[in-house]
Amino acid sequence: MYGDPVKVLVTGAEGQIGRAFVRLASDAENFEVVGYNHRQLDIADPAQIERRLAEELPHYVVNCAGFNSVDAAEANSALAMSVNADGADNLAKACAELSIPLLHISSDYIFDGHYDSGYTEKDEPAPLGVFGRSKLMGERHIRQQQPRHIILRVSWLFSETGRNYLTRVLEQAREHKVLRAVDDRRGCPTSSMDVARVLMAILQQLEAGAEAWGTYHYSGAEITTRYGFTEAIIAAASQYEELAVRKIQPIPSNEETGAERPTSAVLKCTHILNTFGIRQRPWRVDLQRLIREIYGQDGSKVVQPTVETRAEAMGS
Repeated sequence: MYGDPVKVLVTGAEGQIGRAFVRLASDAENFEVVGYNHRQLDIADPAQIERRLAEELPHYVVNCAGFNSVDAAEANSALAMSVNADGADNLAKACAELSIPLLHISSDYIFDGHYDSGYTEKDEPAPLGVFGRSKLMGERHIRQQQPRHIILRVSWLFSETGRNYLTRVLEQAREHKVLRAVDDRRGCPTSSMDVARVLMAILQQLEAGAEAWGTYHYSGAEITTRYGFTEAIIAAASQYEELAVRKIQPIPSNEETGAERPTSAVLKCTHILNTFGIRQRPWRVDLQRLIREIYGQDGSKVVQPTVETRAEAMGS
């Protein structure tokens, strides 16, 4: 028979990972989940954090909040830094003061992408832009402030909600006959629900007594390119809808506009397997599942928003 439930406070509860984690953890036995979006809890505000943690007194904090638009970060560097770097610092300080372990989401963008073979947790970070620098600074703050932490770096995140590569491709495929997709950038797509699964597995083991604090990599299984991922999305969606797209045109990354991105975003996931026994799950399985959810049992599609909102950039 279980005792008191394990209380988990989630920041960024309306973002891709936050939403998925709240959904998954709410169904988990002996877990109580309290989720806050960025309007309810702005991690850039230390006073708000202190007040919420004092009110809730959670056993763990899972930080899914962040300024997550790579292109917008270049034009809004102060805001990106205040959330991704200072916000992580604020959370880590408050958690340390109350002896609350902190689980934090980071990114493959802390690397420059020059290692084709993939990155381990021991490789030296070298971010290319504001987003990557802000996430790296957040990691460093957490390590300095709260030793009892888990930093989980993920890559090529996709989900059925908000603005991400999956929803953008579907939107464009309904409107254009030709899609352009980069074919020289490599990575491993990772669904938000898969990340939520990993977070839950780690939490359960920490609660069982594991003392495996530190930094870990996780991504979906199978390396592909943006072109290959686009092909997979179109193939899956075409089972449910007659799309306008007739051709996917491969292009080099130097023809793409926006912030510079890592050429290779491959994360090696051996450390998380050896420590927690967590295996990578094929991203194609999650893609098929999400496409079914998007179209529903009746085959009708869910139209995603065409304008990226500040809330979506913030990962609220």
